[in-house]
Formats: sequence, structure tokens, C-alpha cells
Amino acid sequence: KSYVSKFEKHVHYYEELFNLVNVGIKLLKNNDFDEFGKTLHQAWNLKKSISNRISNNKIDDIYHNAISSGAIGGKLLGAGGGGFILFYVPKKFQKQVVKRLEKLIHVPFNFETLIIVFPYALIVAGVGLIESLLTLNIIDEITETRGSGNKEAVAQGMANVLSGLFSGMGGCAMIGQSLINISNGARARLSGVVAAVVLLVFVMFGARLIEQVPMAALTGLMIMVAIGTFEWSSLRTFNKMPKSDIFVMVTVTLVTVLLHNLALAVVLGVVIAALVFAWDNAKRIRARKSIDDQGVKLYEIYGPLFFGSISAFNEKFDVLNDPQEVIIDFRESRVVDMSAIEALNKITERYLKMGKKLHLRHLSQDCQVLLKNADKIIDVNVLEDPNYKVLIDEI
Repeated sequence: KSYVSKFEKHVHYYEELFNLVNVGIKLLKNNDFDEFGKTLHQAWNLKKSISNRISNNKIDDIYHNAISSGAIGGKLLGAGGGGFILFYVPKKFQKQVVKRLEKLIHVPFNFETLIIVFPYALIVAGVGLIESLLTLNIIDEITETRGSGNKEAVAQGMANVLSGLFSGMGGCAMIGQSLINISNGARARLSGVVAAVVLLVFVMFGARLIEQVPMAALTGLMIMVAIGTFEWSSLRTFNKMPKSDIFVMVTVTLVTVLLHNLALAVVLGVVIAALVFAWDNAKRIRARKSIDDQGVKLYEIYGPLFFGSISAFNEKFDVLNDPQEVIIDFRESRVVDMSAIEALNKITERYLKMGKKLHLRHLSQDCQVLLKNADKIIDVNVLEDPNYKVLIDEI
């Protein structure tokens, strides 16, 4: 009953809004702009009564100040309640309203403002880069070419900075337009330039023609673009994919849909994928053990040594029962981070406490650089790899 009552109440509101729209159209045709402003005011108050999400305290404050300064009515424009506020103001009050609103919405250019703006700028930049690089990847697959992601990112950043200097909006590559260009035979930069110029001409001179295109047609176009860009073959292999990949895919999708934040979803997906990768590599470290003719025990390490594989690495050694001299061979391994260096330091100390010698052999150049940088906190014995020379007889 409560649901039906609420539904009937909303239907009543929408009927009143529909009637006000018809009244507004008649007032505009009769050039009765003051009464049209009052109709806007009635429609705005009626629309706010439908839901508490129509407006907020900031918008209400702006609207109230404009009305108190001489505006007759107004409404919020833009999809989803975002965009700008339209006011009808008689000519004699326009300067007064503008001054009042300028004082109200003035944003100081200082460090505090930049701190507020920076997180949102970072999110927008991240989403723009992600969409552009995904578009580049799709185009490369279709055209069997290889684009430069670095050039794309730098060019987009420079263009957005210049656009901002002229009070323009930021932008990025569009998957829909790019696919339409490619599907119609475009292969060079000229196609993008022509598309941008034609779009500018339509916006400046053909706005009335664009308004005649039904929204349903644009919706259908975007649905077809989504169908064309979706990787349908992935559904057939969905149950064959690793569970970790499925978990990352589902998590990113849910975060994007529920929180409407693609940048957060991608960052979360990258973090989860990185942790899964670290976990898988941590389990792959192995050690082959042998003792040579001199009684020296050799541990040949396979797999990367990093923070995730330290526990498994330490379990490979039998310090108590090992001989007096031990060599750890890193020919098939790499020391990746400072946690691995600390692990080497601790295993060295364990052997020293037992009065035994430990040597490290076949460390790569990057591993030796890490050890050299940490020489103040670690004390290990590294065997220098021999430099072999070939004797050439000159005739």
C-alpha cells in the first residue's frame, strides 16, 4: 500500500510538471517572459519536492541568492543534475544578480583550492588515460599496427592543459568515434582532424539540426558500439580462466557499476592483481642442493627472492647440519627488494653463529647494486664471478 501511495504521489507530481511545461511553451510563444520565469520557479520547487536528491545545500544557496537579488525563476540544467543553473532575470536586475553570484561562487586561486581540486583532477586524468590507452589497444588490434602509448598520454596531457588555459573542458580518446572512423576506412590523422572540425561546425551552426535527432537513436548507436567493442569470445573461456583473474574482473566491474568510479576500480584491480602475482611467485622459489668433492654444500636457487618468498627461502636451509662452507648460487634467481637483502643478512648471521662460512655466487649486476647500496646494514660474502680471457695467437 505504501508503495502504491508513493507511486501515485509521484505520478501526480509528474502530471503537474507536464502541465507547467505546456504553460511555459505558451508563455514563450506570447513573449510573456516574466510569467515564464515564475513558471520556472514553480517547476523548480515542484521538482525538489519529488526527491531530496534533486538539489543540495550549495545549489539551494545559489538559487536563494539569485531570487533575492532580482531573479524571477530558474532551473538546473545538465544530465544527472550536473551542469549549470539557468535563471530568468529582468534586464534591470541582471547586473545586481551577476555581482551577487560572483561573490557567492568566487573560487580563490590558492594552495588550499588546489588541494581540494587535486583528487578529482587525478581521477579525471586517470579515467581519461585509461580510456585513451584502451582505445589505442583496440585500434591497434583492428588495424594490425602498433601505436605509442607514451606519445598518446603526453599529447593528451598537453592538449588538456592548453584547453584549461582557455577555460575549455578536458577530453580523451573516444572509443565510439574511433571505431566509427576505423570501420569507414580511416587510417591516418586526417580522419581525427576532420571529425573534430565537423563536430565544431555542428555545435556552432547546426545545433538545431542535432536537437532533432531522437535520444533513442543515439542510445541505439551507443548500444551497437558497446556490442561491437565487447570481447564476446571471453564468455566462452570464462570458466577456464584462473579464479584470480575472474575475481579481479568481477571486482572491477562491481566497483565501477556501484561506485561509478572507474579510476578507483582500475587501481583496486591492479592492487589485487599485483598481490595475486606476488603470492604465485612466492610459491615458485626452489633450491637444488648438492655437495662437491671439497665438502662444500651448494644451494642453487630458482625463482625471485622478494618479500613474498622470504619464508619459503629460509625453509630451504639446514644451518645446523650443513658443512663448514656453504655457497648460495643465484644464477637462476634475482634479489628483488630490500626485504630480500635483509633475508640474506639474517641467513648469513645464522651461519656465522654456527661458525660456518656462507658465500653468494652469480649475483646479477642489479642485485650487486642493491647489495652495494645496503652495505651499511648488511654484511655478506659475495664470490666474484671469474672473468675468462681467451688467448689468441697472432700470426
